[in-house]
Amino acid sequence: MEKTGHQPRVYAALGGLLSALLAVAAVLGATATRSAAAPAAADSAAITCGNRVSIGFAAPVTGPAGPLGQQMQRWGKFAETRWNRAHRLDIRLVLGDTQLPDTAQAVRVAENLASNQQILAVVGPAGSQEVEVSTAPFRRGGVANISGTATATALTTSGKRRGFFFRTVPNDDQQAARAVAYMRRTLRASRVVVVDAQNSYSVGLSDSVQRLLRAAGASVQRESVNEATVTDFSSLVTRIPDDTQVVYVPWQLAAKAQQFGEQLRASGRNATLFGGDGLYSPDDFKLPGSHVTAFPVALGNPTIRAYQRGPGRGSSDLFGLPSYVAVEVAARAVEKACANGEATRAEVRRFINRTNIPKAQSLLGFPIRFQQRVKRPLGPGDMRTPATYIVYRINANGQFVKVG
Repeated sequence: MEKTGHQPRVYAALGGLLSALLAVAAVLGATATRSAAAPAAADSAAITCGNRVSIGFAAPVTGPAGPLGQQMQRWGKFAETRWNRAHRLDIRLVLGDTQLPDTAQAVRVAENLASNQQILAVVGPAGSQEVEVSTAPFRRGGVANISGTATATALTTSGKRRGFFFRTVPNDDQQAARAVAYMRRTLRASRVVVVDAQNSYSVGLSDSVQRLLRAAGASVQRESVNEATVTDFSSLVTRIPDDTQVVYVPWQLAAKAQQFGEQLRASGRNATLFGGDGLYSPDDFKLPGSHVTAFPVALGNPTIRAYQRGPGRGSSDLFGLPSYVAVEVAARAVEKACANGEATRAEVRRFINRTNIPKAQSLLGFPIRFQQRVKRPLGPGDMRTPATYIVYRINANGQFVKVG
């Protein structure tokens, strides 16, 4: 090979480039090290508990899901008040309005709550899609979040949120199985239309119900609509066959489901409307003959009766009840972590994971204990069995009556 007189210059240029690359790598390595260390630093940062500690509360108190978020807020404040009356260590809920289905707002709320070093745990967010986008901020901050309403199965079974995410309601695989069993055995449905609302909660639950129905021999037609933006459901109604027996709508906006159901009835179709837990809102969804799957409620519990005499007077809102339980879980864990006068977020996470509220004390009709490992359909952070869903039917007066 012929030598050239430019070889030393080429080596010098390559040497300079290599040095520059090494310098960049060093900077990136240092940044990565700091980034990786950030959760550990947030975990171990101790705060002085004093007489009051802060717990974040992420809920959609304004926006399309505002009626449900306001229920959650009322139950959360009720939990705060009752806790502070009975314990020496007061809790203070710091509200973040997520404005479901605006996931960008949910991210901002998560970032704000996680960056507030006085907050030791977070209750919420409400929607499964909100939990998904909030994972990174909460993990970076080392803060646990406990949702009373986010039910998508993958939130716990994927492993991404293990030790950080918990929920006080059963998951959607459990919900789907209960809904399908009732449709097939009680309603004798063999022709079903499933309508998802184009978000992770609704699509995941719709997929599970569709799969189970087809496995049971039913005919299933799948439709999709954006419940947040559609104001006229007439085109969806026309796509539903006249002989359909059940229309399954796992939506989050109960008022939109009510509107769709009214248009479905006005068209002359007699199909039974069947909703998921997002429609467990008697003030907004009250179509007689419709069915809804939702968590059980210990109606005889004195706390529930006290709520109905107080902030819940004149309403039948129970959708926010699991958020009360989530506040209780967080408060118990914080109190234990603060036993020596200070606490870290890592300690609070560990105590949340060890929660054990017996059935006799639970507002939800099942003991509050978290699953520790993946055991399908459960994942770490799920409610352990016997937590399950029940079926309600809406009577002629718009009341939710337990039927299964």
